[in-house]
Amino acid sequence: MSGSPLIEFRDVWKTYGHGEAEVHALAGVDLSIEAGEFVAIMGPSGSGKSTAMNIIGCLDTPTSGRYAFQGVDAGRLDRASRATLRNLYIGFVFQGYNLLARTTAAENVELPLIYRGVGSAERRRRALEALDLVGLRGREDHTPAELSGGQQQRVAIARAIVTRPMLLVADEPTGNLDSARSHEIMELLVGLNRDTGLTVAMVTHESDVAAYARRTLRFVDGHVEDDGRGKEAA
Repeated sequence: MSGSPLIEFRDVWKTYGHGEAEVHALAGVDLSIEAGEFVAIMGPSGSGKSTAMNIIGCLDTPTSGRYAFQGVDAGRLDRASRATLRNLYIGFVFQGYNLLARTTAAENVELPLIYRGVGSAERRRRALEALDLVGLRGREDHTPAELSGGQQQRVAIARAIVTRPMLLVADEPTGNLDSARSHEIMELLVGLNRDTGLTVAMVTHESDVAAYARRTLRFVDGHVEDDGRGKEAA
């Protein structure tokens, strides 16, 4: 598998409905993302960007074509195997922070490790390490209500990276934040990508957010219209 892109689509189609109601959300998409890249995925509503992201995150499968994750044909895996792949190699960050309200920041970050059966002392150590990476040292015992929106998203990012994934899937990660907090979150993602080699695939509709990525994929009508590379974030 060495030398394979981390993510590869080959003639990927995703079709919903039948007959006159048939809709091609993806129509023969070819793309690849190398390990260590930071890629923004853009496009208007209905362009296929969210469908592509769901397939990348192993939340959905192609109707036809091949989706390979690190050389493995993930599109042909059964549901349980795809869940295992997600749990081992992919972290997720969403527009909504999806934190447990009555649970501390550290406890929220520990959740993926509980599912892996990691012992309590090791969970705590790794949760604190992840919170430190996102700039929240000293906030580990705060609940979401005691944190700002930007801080809550940092907790969500810490939870996504505490398992040390190969890929971070970020779906509109700044959608609920003001411009200053959005800048902080994007600088954090840029730093994680640069300093740890974490691959980031991010859906956004905001061009100023996409500008932080090194490359932008633009979807239109189920196709990749443009696969240009943006400027490297400073």
